[in-house]
Amino acid sequence: MGLWQRGSKRREEPAQRVISNALKFWTNILRCCGPQMFNGLKFSSLRGFVSLFLVGMTLSVTIAACSGDGGNTTTASSPGATGGSAAKKEVELTLVSFAVTKSAHDKIIPKFVQKWQQEHNQTVVFKPSYGGSGSQTRAVIDGLEADVVHLALGFDVQKIEKAGLIEAGWDKEAPNDAVASRSVAAIVTREGNPKGIKDWTDLGKDGISFITADPKTSGGARWNFLALWNAAVKSGADDAKAQEFVAKAYKNVPVLPRDAREASDIFFKQGQGDALINYENEILLAAENGEKLPFVIPAVNVSIDNPVAVVDKNVDKHGTREVAEAFVQYLFSPEAQQEFANTGFRLSDLNGAQAKSLESKYPQVKDLATVKDYGGWSEVQKKFFDDGAIFDQIQGK
Repeated sequence: MGLWQRGSKRREEPAQRVISNALKFWTNILRCCGPQMFNGLKFSSLRGFVSLFLVGMTLSVTIAACSGDGGNTTTASSPGATGGSAAKKEVELTLVSFAVTKSAHDKIIPKFVQKWQQEHNQTVVFKPSYGGSGSQTRAVIDGLEADVVHLALGFDVQKIEKAGLIEAGWDKEAPNDAVASRSVAAIVTREGNPKGIKDWTDLGKDGISFITADPKTSGGARWNFLALWNAAVKSGADDAKAQEFVAKAYKNVPVLPRDAREASDIFFKQGQGDALINYENEILLAAENGEKLPFVIPAVNVSIDNPVAVVDKNVDKHGTREVAEAFVQYLFSPEAQQEFANTGFRLSDLNGAQAKSLESKYPQVKDLATVKDYGGWSEVQKKFFDDGAIFDQIQGK
């Protein structure tokens, strides 16, 4: 089913039905009240009543004719309405996203609002919400009525889909598998990099400690785990050897905080660890803001893909499908992609002309894996992060 077809549910109400209902109404009035109304009425009063009857019928027919539109009517109360832009001058859109996208969306949203106003003569009022991707996912499932979600990993969107809020096939309704922004994993070091950390293998050496969040509770930490696993596999290790390397590396993690923000606080504010695994975009954004962090981008890396989706059940309830779908599409426009780049993200289309023009902005990655290389998020979750899976085995659980 096409992108715009999904939102085109309309309720038909022929003009004839309106006229018929009006006739029934006036007939019932005459039946019930006619004898009493005519009893003792003077001619002038009767003429007034007839005039009133004719005016009522005329209005009924006029309303029917105005609302006909070929027999198809989209009403604001219809749950399948395509956005209600013709019915009201203002529409409210709730965007739920993970924390590190805020700087980009702060620039993208006003541009979309202006564009929509010019093209549709309608004001869009955004209600954005930012937080950890996992906690945002739970909030949407528990009742936060997001119209659009932009999350750190596809598995989070899949959870919302399984909860019955997003229809299957959402990843095919926008360009590049609905991945609106990308990043890669980076290793932040102490000033001067005294431990000489250059790539993933160094994190498994004796005498090294590094900070990363718990992949059981943090979406970003799942990417970190996958980056370590991928590095072992790309060096020629089978699953047994890869698990051995990753287990050794995690022995060098003194504490597993719940999310990426807490991991950063432990590294920067508490001074723990020789290194911190973080998103590249966070580091580049910090640099744009004048905060220079020493870091390395390993040449063997993983593409951290951040998908976007319309929350079908909510947009149909709110009557916001049209504007929600338009906003999702706008996130892939050159203007929006430039704002993602300005805040440190890699572009959605890694091979497009716009991405090529920005190559010098990012450290080169020679071998970039994707989650698809490991069977997609359902397989990755089952193999590594479900209860009793490889991560629990590494932790001795």
